[in-house]
Amino acid sequence: MEYIEISCTLPPDEGMQELLMARLDEIGCESFVESEEGLLGYIQKSLFDEQAVEAIFSEDLFKTIPHKITLIAETNWNAEWESNYPCVLIADRCMVRAPFHEKDTTAEFDIVIEPKMSFGTAHHETTSQMIELLLDEDVKGLTMLDMGSGTGVLAILAWMKGAKEVTAIDNDQWAYENALENLQRNNVPVDNVLLGNAETIKGKKYQLILANINRNILLNDMHCYRDALEENSKLFMSGFYEADLPAITAEAARLGMRYVKHLSRNNWVAAVFTR
Repeated sequence: MEYIEISCTLPPDEGMQELLMARLDEIGCESFVESEEGLLGYIQKSLFDEQAVEAIFSEDLFKTIPHKITLIAETNWNAEWESNYPCVLIADRCMVRAPFHEKDTTAEFDIVIEPKMSFGTAHHETTSQMIELLLDEDVKGLTMLDMGSGTGVLAILAWMKGAKEVTAIDNDQWAYENALENLQRNNVPVDNVLLGNAETIKGKKYQLILANINRNILLNDMHCYRDALEENSKLFMSGFYEADLPAITAEAARLGMRYVKHLSRNNWVAAVFTR
């Protein structure tokens, strides 16, 4: 699968970066990387709309921001990941590393992820915060769903912590194949690694659902998560900004779910709800 890279030169202003990321997210950018110049955004070539991108950079707030659009071949993307992929230690307990990193024998959980281009390497605040929440959750014996699984890192950690069964679902072919590889690499059963979307879970039930996607998809599909969640079970959601939390919480309440708590870092949020 080919991707489009949108390279932006930004002033040293975190607020500007967050605003631009939010706008690019709305038109389909699914991952972002901070660069020396500012920000790199990535969108699947099949979803790319150059007019929509240029419309953003014609807005008063962004019209002075230099930007460049480049087609990224898969091999180039993977090489970029591998050359810029440090290992990550979350909460001093969970190490997420690539196969070319040495194992940290002091970590309670050691997860090996082939980076490739799937979302979920634990470098982004949303994934790291979901890992933090999962580390503090007793999942022993539970059935767990990792919705929008990307690399499958959350499903892998849930299995390592004693989940009875883990399901990983993503609507991206590359992410689906990457999750299969990563679960196998970490000795996790792959019977329930699926290519699909929220429709895939109709009629199924889980005792813990994790959805690290984005604001719009979460709001659109939350009713599917609620229907698939057993009574007195939890839903973790991330992939949205702190300013979006009231909208997420309101939709959850409308669907009969109760807000429990949330984590926030650099304006990104991971929140817990219960049915």
